[in-house]
Amino acid sequence: MTDTYPISIAGVHRDLRLFEIKPGVRIAILNILGDTELVAAASKALASRLASHNIDVLVTAEAKSIPLAYATSLEMKKPYIVLRKSHKPYMGDALKAETLSITTGKPQTLFLDEKDCELVKGKRVALLDDVISTGSTLQGMRLIMDKADANVVAEAAILTEGDRAKWTNVISLGHLPVWVDE
Repeated sequence: MTDTYPISIAGVHRDLRLFEIKPGVRIAILNILGDTELVAAASKALASRLASHNIDVLVTAEAKSIPLAYATSLEMKKPYIVLRKSHKPYMGDALKAETLSITTGKPQTLFLDEKDCELVKGKRVALLDDVISTGSTLQGMRLIMDKADANVVAEAAILTEGDRAKWTNVISLGHLPVWVDE
């Protein structure tokens, strides 16, 4: 049984470590934190693919996809916001939605800072993530954008994972399988 899965993302090659998320089920882990080369290549490729969507704001969830959102915002010359995973007093009357993380298996709550509500209200937004697996984070981001009266015009990720047919509407640079022991 192999411990890594080789992948090429926007011309950058990586061997992703396989991680067991529950007995008999493994996924390849993409951790872009600190991987400047990969983030730069992926953000340039995603910005190019998002250009035709006439986006006003990029939206991502805390934490691993923050460098991707930052770099993509530089490429597109558009602002980005981060949906936080915990509420801080300075966030005021934040909007919230609950999701379930595939990597932790636990519920998470996403919060939109009150100051960012006006930035997305009535705007064309793109939801951005590093990997979309179950779609629960994406769903949480959509729920918050609905509450904020934003118009989600695109969903993008470096990679999708699992059932490829489920992600035909997502702009991505590649796809990862899920390994299930039989």
